Amino acid sequence: MKDKTIAVALARSVGAPIDERSKRAVSGGSISQCWRYETSRDPLFVKTGTAASADSFACEAAGLQALARTNAVRVPRVVACGQCDEGAYLALEWITLGAPSKASEALLGEQLAWQHRQTHARFGWDRDNTIGATPQPNAWAEQWVTFLRERRLLHQLELAAGKGAAANVVDRGRTLCELLDAFFSSYRPVPSLLHGDLWGGNWGTDEDGLPVIFDPAVYYGDREADIAMTRLFGGFGHAFYTTYQSTWPLDQAAGTRSTLYNLYHVLNHFNLFGGDYQQKAGTMIDRLLAELGH
Repeated sequence: MKDKTIAVALARSVGAPIDERSKRAVSGGSISQCWRYETSRDPLFVKTGTAASADSFACEAAGLQALARTNAVRVPRVVACGQCDEGAYLALEWITLGAPSKASEALLGEQLAWQHRQTHARFGWDRDNTIGATPQPNAWAEQWVTFLRERRLLHQLELAAGKGAAANVVDRGRTLCELLDAFFSSYRPVPSLLHGDLWGGNWGTDEDGLPVIFDPAVYYGDREADIAMTRLFGGFGHAFYTTYQSTWPLDQAAGTRSTLYNLYHVLNHFNLFGGDYQQKAGTMIDRLLAELGH
């Protein structure tokens, strides 16, 4: 029989009593409700949502577990994930996050490079997941350009068209997709295990000052995509890039592809939030086409 409340379901999972009255709201994202639950052992960080959230929570749990297996950057340990009468939930170990320091930024750069050393024969992942609240298709592809074109940029462009994006933005975006091979004429990325949504709000430090990453959108892709996103909204200092580069140097032309990779996230932000992101996406598309002489 399905448990009636999340507290009962969690107690069953952790094998320790949980008082429903101990629950208190905490910050932790704009998509799910987030709570701290007290147990007789350790507190839990719990995301909750409707039954429709169950699949995205399961994907997040699988992504965290995949990252944890690299033994590189720390991620929250998955405690429980499931559904009850009250709704869907994802319970993680509670980590008290602190402010980054130069030392923690440097260590994050080194550890992320080691995480990216976890590679695969193909690009994608064994299940689709989400980027924010947007479905993110991850069907396997032999070639990175194919994956980037079909599973990332064209996917977001189709969503943008449905959200009312200007026809010229969508059309020029499709033209860009036809020309993607030009950005990879002398560069063949390996499929690295990516966090997938690595902006400044998705990392912090634990009680010992060591880096922690969370809220992933995991897949195997070009590691430059993770690095590009760290530059999109800031939140990563010079020490991060220096130690990443010294641990596993990037291709010399990596900077020329940053706009290409960040276009995916800007289009996604338009699809989620609208506003000025359409104009920003259009500017990025124009800049990329100009680099190709179009």
